[in-house]
Order: sequence, then C-alpha cells, then structure tokens
Amino acid sequence: MHFPKKHIPVEDGDFYLTPEGYRCFTEQYHLKRGYCCDSNCRHCPYRGNAKS
Repeated sequence: MHFPKKHIPVEDGDFYLTPEGYRCFTEQYHLKRGYCCDSNCRHCPYRGNAKS
C-alpha cells in the first residue's frame, strides 16, 4: 500500500541522534505520521499491525 507523503513538522521529542549520528524517530513522531512505512523502524507503534 502506498501512502502520499505529507510534511510533518519535526518537534522536540520526535527524534534523537544515535551514536553514529543518524536521526532515530521516536514513537511520538510515528504516531503523528499516522501509518507504518514497513521500514522496520526501531520505535514504530504500528509494527504489530504492519502487513508484510
């Protein structure tokens, strides 16, 4: 399933930097986005509902 991209403003608490310097989006951000992108995100609240 393809979802249209929408701009979601990034706010405090939406991500943190990993020791390698990558942004890791938090559950807070994923909930604002509103769907699972099937990228196996570390903090995805939808992981159990994702279709493979």
